[in-house]
Amino acid sequence: MSSPAPSVRTALIVGVTGLSGSTLARLLLAEGWTVYGLSRTPAIGLNGVLPVAADLLVPEELENALAGAAPTHVFITTWMRQETEAENIRVNSEMVRNVLRALAPKRSVQHVALVTGLKHYLGPFDAYATGEALPVTPLHEELPRLDLPNFYYAQEDEVYAAAERDGFSWSVHRPHTLIGMAVGNAMNLGTTLAVYASLCKATGRPFRWPGSGAQWSGLSDVTDARMLARQLLWAAETESAHDQAFNVVNGDVFRWSRLWGQIADWFGVEAAGFDGEVHPLEQELAGDAVIWKALATEHGLKEPNLDRLASAWHTDLDLSRPIEVVTDMARSRRLGFSAYQSTEDSFFDLFAQLRQERLIPE
Repeated sequence: MSSPAPSVRTALIVGVTGLSGSTLARLLLAEGWTVYGLSRTPAIGLNGVLPVAADLLVPEELENALAGAAPTHVFITTWMRQETEAENIRVNSEMVRNVLRALAPKRSVQHVALVTGLKHYLGPFDAYATGEALPVTPLHEELPRLDLPNFYYAQEDEVYAAAERDGFSWSVHRPHTLIGMAVGNAMNLGTTLAVYASLCKATGRPFRWPGSGAQWSGLSDVTDARMLARQLLWAAETESAHDQAFNVVNGDVFRWSRLWGQIADWFGVEAAGFDGEVHPLEQELAGDAVIWKALATEHGLKEPNLDRLASAWHTDLDLSRPIEVVTDMARSRRLGFSAYQSTEDSFFDLFAQLRQERLIPE
């Protein structure tokens, strides 16, 4: 299937208010796309996005909301966290299925992109990076699925089934930890660390490494949300990239043992490295909601609710892994995806933006 002419490119971004969705929306708008943004509440602050408000778990509501949209490309960038992996599978596969069923009668969809992540290789939340069968890094797309229930697999299977039924191409994108700005995002390591450093500065506490020795000393990589957006656009427009899954990271590697001190310096706090024990951020931030609310009042910050900015539980998952995690991008590189992003700049750009938007104090 040939890529459509630029004048007829119409995107539906499912989860447009999230970190990956909002970043993608800005890129597509800059590239001249028509962009519909689907979320449970209308998109705010995304000028140019055509808002579509609907609950993905209510098919009738979804069909009515999408009645006036005929997208050529669908980008699925959202998920809903549940108490168990069985519920994650049920709910998140249903959301994908409902969207694609609602669009099927239009026959307009040419390509569907699904954003998942490295839990494809490392396991679901309740069995994350555990057990004796941890994969050898760098992680590459040819690794088989784990013999574990995983909502990423269920989402993929919904896309594959709909593609066979409706005749569109697809791509799956597996970022590592996403770095970028979004409020209310369930997995936001960069903003979580910015909030933690800001609290350390306000209270005089050291900026203490919360994770494992393997993560502290080992190699790692992350994915700038802008990098993910570039790959999503590239795969949509590149016929040779269709019907494939791609890892996506910044293109460099780092060690937290160095970056931790750089982040501490940026905020003007004392860095404390790995001391032989894990110090979970969930415990470290457990009593800080009142302190953050006071900081927000003192500095005129936009978000006084600590839980809307910090996702300590997910940051703990990433930073406490017992192995180093680096990601192979050879598949997309061979096909011509050459974008690169400095990881240091990913963090420092984010911190500067958070200050500019008055989400963390000066």
